[in-house]
Amino acid sequence: MKKQELLQVAALRNGTVIDHIPSSKLFQVVELLHLDKMESPVTIGYNLKSGKMGSKAIVKVADKFFTDEELNLLSVITPNVTLCIINDYEVVEKKEVRLPDNLVGIVRCANPKCITNNEPMLTRFDVIDKEQGIIKCCYCNHEEKLER
Repeated sequence: MKKQELLQVAALRNGTVIDHIPSSKLFQVVELLHLDKMESPVTIGYNLKSGKMGSKAIVKVADKFFTDEELNLLSVITPNVTLCIINDYEVVEKKEVRLPDNLVGIVRCANPKCITNNEPMLTRFDVIDKEQGIIKCCYCNHEEKLER
């Protein structure tokens, strides 16, 4: 197969590539990372063929390198995506995004009696099971499963 046939999304000189996003989660990723408000170019591939996933989405953001806090947001809705840091058209770092041990200010507690739903304060959750996406509120001990 020719190289031109393989390249479905344009190459990136410097920035970040978020790969292996489930197609159904792409627009949540765009909203969560505020990609619609970016000043730098953003390239989005949707429903691309993937041997691993069947179909996938990919996001390339020029001249943007995400913080750990932003990646924590991403891990809540799209676990196991691949993040590639690009410098001068070369991948200089590649890693999988995983749920952290704790989530602060990212997820809302589903317990209506939780203090975080009644007072102006950040939510705090311990991640109990990373594979299943089970979290536990540090204030009321309510356990819930992340929608992923």
